[in-house]
Amino acid sequence: MLKFQKKPACSALIALLSLGLPLGLVAQEQCPTPTQHSVTEAQSIAFSSLQGHTLRAMLDLLGQGHYADVEIDDSFSDAWLAEYLDALDPGKNYLLASDVQEFEAAYATRLDDLAKQGELSPAKAIYDTFRSRTLTQIEANLSDLRNTDLAFDYSSNVEMPVDREAYTWPASTEESELRRQQSLTLAMLNLKLSGQEEQESREALIRRYESQVSNLNQQDTRTVVEFYLNAMAHLFDPHTDYFSPRESENFEINMSLSLEGIGAVLAREDEFTQVMEIVAGGPADLQGELKPNDRIVAIAEGADCPFLDIVGWRLDEVVDMIRGPGGTQIRLRIIPAEADELSEERRVVTIVRDRVKLEDNAAKGEVQQYEQDGRTWRVGVIDIPSFYLDIQAMRERDQEYRSTTRDVLNILQDFSEQNVDGVIVDLRGNGGGSLMEAATLVDLFVDPGPVVQIRDHDGNVYRNNRARNPAFYNGPLMVLTDRLSASASEIFAGAIQDYGRGLVVGTQTFGKGTVQSVSSLPEGDIKLTESKFYRITGASTQHRGVIPDIELPSFFDIEDIGESAYDTALPWDEIRGIPHRVYQDFSPFLARLRANHQARTASDADLQFLMGSLALNEERTARETISLNEQLRIEERDYFEAKEEELLNQWKLAKGIPIVEAEKLASIDPAMDQQAIEVAGAAEDAEDAEDAEAEDSQEPDLAQSLLDESVRIFVDLMSLQGA
Repeated sequence: MLKFQKKPACSALIALLSLGLPLGLVAQEQCPTPTQHSVTEAQSIAFSSLQGHTLRAMLDLLGQGHYADVEIDDSFSDAWLAEYLDALDPGKNYLLASDVQEFEAAYATRLDDLAKQGELSPAKAIYDTFRSRTLTQIEANLSDLRNTDLAFDYSSNVEMPVDREAYTWPASTEESELRRQQSLTLAMLNLKLSGQEEQESREALIRRYESQVSNLNQQDTRTVVEFYLNAMAHLFDPHTDYFSPRESENFEINMSLSLEGIGAVLAREDEFTQVMEIVAGGPADLQGELKPNDRIVAIAEGADCPFLDIVGWRLDEVVDMIRGPGGTQIRLRIIPAEADELSEERRVVTIVRDRVKLEDNAAKGEVQQYEQDGRTWRVGVIDIPSFYLDIQAMRERDQEYRSTTRDVLNILQDFSEQNVDGVIVDLRGNGGGSLMEAATLVDLFVDPGPVVQIRDHDGNVYRNNRARNPAFYNGPLMVLTDRLSASASEIFAGAIQDYGRGLVVGTQTFGKGTVQSVSSLPEGDIKLTESKFYRITGASTQHRGVIPDIELPSFFDIEDIGESAYDTALPWDEIRGIPHRVYQDFSPFLARLRANHQARTASDADLQFLMGSLALNEERTARETISLNEQLRIEERDYFEAKEEELLNQWKLAKGIPIVEAEKLASIDPAMDQQAIEVAGAAEDAEDAEDAEAEDSQEPDLAQSLLDESVRIFVDLMSLQGA
């Protein structure tokens, strides 16, 4: 099934790699027992003077070093309070409207003044109320689940909002109780629809809620400080974070890439653990099933251990459980990125832990051939998962040290020997990395000149990152991007586009045009956004990213993933540009290239499947509510499954791939000719059942389909240019 992404409304990110999207490793032992989930008494909240000093120091660093000029005043205080409440109770499930009104009366205009004094008492007062309300509701859920005489009603016509932002704070305890009962019924219904028996579902939820009670009880002073300080930090921008001492330790581990694990970045999203990024070349990347924005709801060690429900766990606990020695297996039960978190859809992903190997993360090249008008075109494609550099080996003067630029140079030399007609640099999914490597990679394709501008919070502009040598490759060039191409990828793609050196094809990039640094605090650390990237034209890559010259269909919803999806993202702006050479103006060719692309989209089976899948996902995610009626949910699930199967059968028919059940073709096209039916039904008579199953399991490789179409666009361009 095609994977789609939702808005990454994340908190407590555990890893960051240089200038790109956060990257890290997470990866325990045979059938672990979560003994830490047996805390029966709530930890008291008592702030130390050191934590007060930390608050004041963080305010000073934000005011002196953050790129954004944010006034710490009453308006800031009001926003801070709202952010803190949202961090504690994002679904508006526990706190009452009267609680919020009380907090607003007491603190809406005072948090800024109290913070300047190092005063953290509002954080405790609000948290104590939140924890009390939450524990009361969870204990009520446990009481209902243990009461086997209580029958859940799966025939009501109640519709619950899918988007938590549609909720308001409950106006009364009665409204809060009704919402609790409906949420519990929904949880039971989802487990039933996923195939679990009634008692099995009750036991699973009892374990979940017992775990959540213990988790709340063990949350301590440092936990509350994290919530409170991050609520303040995220008002500056989404990439500014406070790291507690434990989070700082995880950050250092992930920066070093020294632990064996699955190769994924995790974040806390409401009560879920969300996958933010897949590390290129890591176990999860090579396995291929785990995707950004998938939510992990349960973990099992090895092939036989039972799943442990982790909904509501702290992020560091999940990280500790996923870490482990190379060669060991872990299973993750996930809610797929394209599914509503309130739905019953679950999938199990099995991954063997290992180290991220540099060679698996390195740039790779291959030559693709394409026939057009009697000519065979040879296009060299360079896939670059990230901008990497072995700094230690370089400092030790190792003549064989690895870097993106050195590897790409070797690939280009090989392409030269194979007489390619043009080169595509594939940056899809490339979250960034080394700024220096982005600049030196540009150097392979342009003559000496500027690559990027960096402006700090004081307004100083730096232009030190330049192409310094004559271009190594001067032939036709294309850059392929998607929504996950970020940071250093955007610097490279933007420079190639601004120089007119190559055509940029794909989708609008992520839009992360900021730089972060980590500074120590009296307790913990702060990751601070200190500067901003600008293209040589003066346009920022922040928020807007790089707009392709030719747009391709996107796997990702531009509105829901990317920098623009963050509420507090820094805006796009411009500074003075730098005079630079323009190698070529592609504008005279764009209309023809787009027309040819559209014509192929209307007839190509792979592109038709992609467009159909995108339309189906749009229909699925357009739903604003989810029903508590079992029959309606079954009908809805069957509808989308039938639509997916219809799309796949249409694709197989176009490709000449046998379909096992030929009679299903009537629902696709009653006018289909007999020969097509015979081709589609051939697998029914296959002598080898395994071969038939293998034939029927074939599905389109959509990433490859987009690459193939990019090659065709490139060939069209070279033909128009008379290459």
